Amino acid sequence: MDKARLYWLLQIIGWSAFALTNLFFVSLARGITSFQVGAHLGLAAFYLLSTHGFRFVIKGQGWLTFPLSKLVAHVLAGIVILSFLNTVAQILINWVFNTLNTYEDFQPLVILINLFTSFLYYALWSMMYFLYYFLDNYNTSLRYQATINEIKLNHLRNQLNPHFIFNALNSVRALVDEDPQKAKSAITQLSNILRYSLVIDKYRTIDFADEINTVFNYLNLETIRFEERLRVVYDIEEEAYEYKIPPMMLQTIVENAIKHGISNLMKGGTIEIRCSVGLTDDLHIRVKNSGQLNPKDPEDKEGGHGIPNTIQRLKLIYGNKASFKIFNYDSEFVITEIKIPKQTATLEYQTN
Repeated sequence: MDKARLYWLLQIIGWSAFALTNLFFVSLARGITSFQVGAHLGLAAFYLLSTHGFRFVIKGQGWLTFPLSKLVAHVLAGIVILSFLNTVAQILINWVFNTLNTYEDFQPLVILINLFTSFLYYALWSMMYFLYYFLDNYNTSLRYQATINEIKLNHLRNQLNPHFIFNALNSVRALVDEDPQKAKSAITQLSNILRYSLVIDKYRTIDFADEINTVFNYLNLETIRFEERLRVVYDIEEEAYEYKIPPMMLQTIVENAIKHGISNLMKGGTIEIRCSVGLTDDLHIRVKNSGQLNPKDPEDKEGGHGIPNTIQRLKLIYGNKASFKIFNYDSEFVITEIKIPKQTATLEYQTN
């Protein structure tokens, strides 16, 4: 249902309920006549038309763009004016339907009560109208921000794929001349990785098992190239497989560990991948690799292109509930730590 239809539906239902409620209490007090029915329906119709006119002024005069203090002042002034008009309208409606009591209806106290009652009804209507407007505007802003975030995520994923494919192809190229048999095995590993990279393009998060399997394939591929220069240690709890994580996240960390750490060491080094579930049900991923960060070198500090990309994706998907740290450990290792919350890690997004 569009907003215009919803608005009129709520207006008609609301003021009809107002008329019927008044008629019910009148019938309990002194019975009811056709003239009284007409008078109360006429008053409800005036409320409907006057509030619609008020809405027309609010939108037409740009009140919704006013600062809060100015908006409140204008709305209060409008409600006071409507209350006076409504009080006059009640007298005219009662006169038309022959329900006017000239002695009682013109008493100052009765007029003040009618003014106050009208003020309350218009104030209540205004509160509901502005509450709906601001909530709807807030939801629209959230939807807009979500769309922007998805565009950013798609852009970041598109950045990762060429970067990853380039590194993997370099690994295979190094083997073609050295050991053709190993090159064939490497191509098989690479085909599995490329198939994965194509499939996961549509997802915001994927099963942890899918990501870790790709890491296995990648490290197997790199082990063929580095031989004894690369040592890999896995320590993964079973509970970790219940989580979902951003695609290519762990893969990117491992790639950077190879490119900026182990490949620069004559003797090679070790990569340790440990995944565990903490006391707060957060998934903790810890990658420890041989090498050292150089704080003075931005390229080395950020691990190239992939690390800032990973940090941005974590921020977009999980907000402040996820964390990322990368730091030197002793004088031989670099540690990357990632924390992912379980309550939001299961949210998955698929584009058309």
